[in-house]
Amino acid sequence: MPEISRFYGIIIKLFFGGHPPPHFHAVYGESNAVFNIATLDMIEGDLPERAKKLVIEWASLHQDELLEIWGTQEFHKLPPLK
Repeated sequence: MPEISRFYGIIIKLFFGGHPPPHFHAVYGESNAVFNIATLDMIEGDLPERAKKLVIEWASLHQDELLEIWGTQEFHKLPPLK
């Protein structure tokens, strides 16, 4: 699963050819979660609340790019949250 971005100890990954809905994975330590790209809802897994908020903040900045990567399956890294 390619790494799309990394910030504050959180790793964002996207699996090409994954099942709908369009989603990405967030890994923070031993915690893993899956987020719907369109709604930014956490649809599976568990993250500490602070990490979840950071992931949603980052994803809201890159939502269109995430959907483009999902749709075209053309990998490129996205900038971290600053």
